[in-house]
Amino acid sequence: MSVKSGFLEKLVARLDRVEPGEIQQIVTRLIQEKGFLENVFEALQEGLIILDPDGKIMFLNRAACQFFGLEPADSLGVKISSKIRGLETLSLNLSSQTFSRDIEVFYPEHRLLNFYLSPIDDPKNHELPLGHVMLIRDNTTSHAETQETLESERLNALTLLAAGVAHEIGNPLNSLDIHLQLLERKIRKLPARERKGLNEHLGTARQEIQRLDTILKQFLHAVRPTTPRREPQDLNAILQQTLELLEPEIDSRGITVDLGLSENMLPARVDPDQFQQVFYNLLRNAYQAIPGDGGHIGILTRSTATEFLISISDNGTGIPPEQMGSLFEPYRTTKSAGTGLGLLIVRRIIREHGGEIEIQSHPEQGTNIFIHLPHTAPSPRLLPSPTIDLQS
Repeated sequence: MSVKSGFLEKLVARLDRVEPGEIQQIVTRLIQEKGFLENVFEALQEGLIILDPDGKIMFLNRAACQFFGLEPADSLGVKISSKIRGLETLSLNLSSQTFSRDIEVFYPEHRLLNFYLSPIDDPKNHELPLGHVMLIRDNTTSHAETQETLESERLNALTLLAAGVAHEIGNPLNSLDIHLQLLERKIRKLPARERKGLNEHLGTARQEIQRLDTILKQFLHAVRPTTPRREPQDLNAILQQTLELLEPEIDSRGITVDLGLSENMLPARVDPDQFQQVFYNLLRNAYQAIPGDGGHIGILTRSTATEFLISISDNGTGIPPEQMGSLFEPYRTTKSAGTGLGLLIVRRIIREHGGEIEIQSHPEQGTNIFIHLPHTAPSPRLLPSPTIDLQS
């Protein structure tokens, strides 16, 4: 059902000799053909936009409207550069050249798109096209999968490094600690006046060894695969226990904590020690992000039909936009005494439980952290066996 090449030209040339009945049949055929093509375009998962030579939108399908948050009635006849941000320079490229480009959009949803712009050739004038066809593909999922693959490869490399680090640093640290104990015994035998200065140096050395040992343990925990010991647990109770551990420091800073714990929370199958570590790291980050005395931390829990949701918010300094993309990279930290492994450990624990962590932050306004945890851990699903026809 396609119009043959030159059909319309021949029709126009002999229009004065065409009977009215034939004209009606031709117009009906063209309308049917137009409707058929529109149905095909609307069925495409890729976005499709047709532009005239000036870059004005002549047609766009449903997928394109969804990608860019457009309404057909408000877009037809309007320049595409005025409807889609980031395409202001597109009019300079509306030539006979074909090109492809990636674009990131944030409304109505955050997507990573790739569009392919190709001219519609004019048989009579090859230098000036009749318009352009823009085909838009959604690469958001494939980009996310690529990022997960890169992250997995990076963690695998760190895991291989972990064994060497544990051996090369752990053993010397143990040896240093033993020799410091021997020095302490000898220092005790010295006169009190001489012991004072030596004890201060000894204490400093022990603190530094302890700090290195903590960094080593955090590094190993961050990169070493672990199997959660899942048990039915009350997430609200784990949160309150963690707050009790941190209460002295939170109170000393004059920070108020508002608890909005759901009373209808079902037991969650989690490793209690691991999730206490999750809450401990996130709550410490929250109150350390609040400058000076005073401030606010909000904790909310609720349960939906499919998941548990825990949110921890603060009104601290927030996270700069340029750092949001590297929050979970090892050794990336804004703290002078931080290791940059806390969030990496947190996300690893949550993902090992089948969940996900989401972070929203605005500079000088604060940070919101959301933990999404499914009611049950995902389990393998057997696919049906293929049917074998013994008679074929």
